[in-house]
Amino acid sequence: MKLIIAIIQDEHANKVIRELTDSKFRVTKLASTGGFLKSGNTTLLIGSEDDKINLVEEIFRKNSSDKNVELDKKEVNVSANLFIVPVEDYRKF
Repeated sequence: MKLIIAIIQDEHANKVIRELTDSKFRVTKLASTGGFLKSGNTTLLIGSEDDKINLVEEIFRKNSSDKNVELDKKEVNVSANLFIVPVEDYRKF
């Protein structure tokens, strides 16, 4: 089992959450503000079996497009960031 911590732009959150839940993933949504661009982000916590990680990645690729943002007179590409962490133990009550 894996825990996916995903940071995406607010504008993509609803589409991603909808498709994840339609695909039977459980998602916890946290409002967050990025330290880098100081813009509204959404952090998602997603539990997934190891063999379904590729499906989660595909949902993010499909629903969270890259965007170029100007920062300090430089153009920076912004997209989803996924941190995939192994889960040693999981219990549901």
